[in-house]
Amino acid sequence: MKLETYLRRISYSGPLEPTLETLRAIHYAHLLAVPFENLDIHRGVPIVLDEERFFDKIVLHRRGGFCYELNGLFAALLRQLGFKVTLLSARVPIEENRVGPEFDHLTLRVDLDTPWIADVGFGESFIEPLPLLPNAEQFQRNVFYCLDSIGARWRVLRYAPEGGNQHGVPVKSDPNCEWRTLYDFTLTPRQLSDFNAMCRHHQTSPESHFTRQRVCSILTPTGRVTLSGTRLVITENGSRHEMPVASERDYEATLRQHFGILFDEVQTTAI
Repeated sequence: MKLETYLRRISYSGPLEPTLETLRAIHYAHLLAVPFENLDIHRGVPIVLDEERFFDKIVLHRRGGFCYELNGLFAALLRQLGFKVTLLSARVPIEENRVGPEFDHLTLRVDLDTPWIADVGFGESFIEPLPLLPNAEQFQRNVFYCLDSIGARWRVLRYAPEGGNQHGVPVKSDPNCEWRTLYDFTLTPRQLSDFNAMCRHHQTSPESHFTRQRVCSILTPTGRVTLSGTRLVITENGSRHEMPVASERDYEATLRQHFGILFDEVQTTAI
C-alpha cells in the first residue's frame, strides 16, 4: 500500500503520529472522501477480501465499498501509521429482538491510552471514533452515540432527539430517550479471512439487503448524500431534499456528480 497515494485519495494532509487527534481527523477525512456503496454486487463484479484489491478499487479507481472493504483497508492504513488495530466481528439487527449472524459487519478496535471503536464502513453512523467505555455518550451532529455491554457483548447505540439540536446530554437510563442499536460485537480478535463466508453471502443471497437494491452514500461537511435505488436524497444542515433518478444514464451521471464514481470497463466473473 502506498501511503501517500492513500492520503491523497482522502484529501488528508494533517499529522500522522498515532494519536487520538490523528485518528479522529483521518476517520473524518475518510468518511468525507470514500462512499459506502454496494455497486459491484449489482454489476456482477466479485468482492474478494484482499487488501491489495481494496487499495486498487478504493484508492486507485476512486470507488467506495461496503464494511469489509472500507474497514479492511482503513485498518491497513492505521497500522501503517503505527496504530494498534484489531478487527472485530459485529452483528446488525434484522428486526426488533432479532440480530444478524456473526461476521455480518466488520468494525475496528484501536488501542491508544484507552481503546476506541472506529468504523468508516457502516453508512450513516458515528463520525468520530467512540471510546470503548460503557455509557460514555458522544454528541455528533445532533445525534448521541454511546456503547454499553451486556455480558461479553458490546452494543453501539444511537439516539436522535426530536427537533434536532438539544441542550444537555441525555442520561442513557432515561426511558424517554429511545436509543437504537446499530450493531453489537465482542472483543474477540478476528482475521480478515474470517469474514469470507459472510462477504460471499452478502453478494449472493436474496436474503441479504445488499442484493436487493443499489446504494451509494457519503458524508458531506453539512450533511449526507445518498443514492438509494432510484431516489437521490440530499441532507444539508438538517434540511432534506429528495428527487427521483429517472434512467440508468441519469443514475451514472448522479454517481459522477455526487460521488466521483466513473466505472471502468471490467471483465466480470463468477463469485
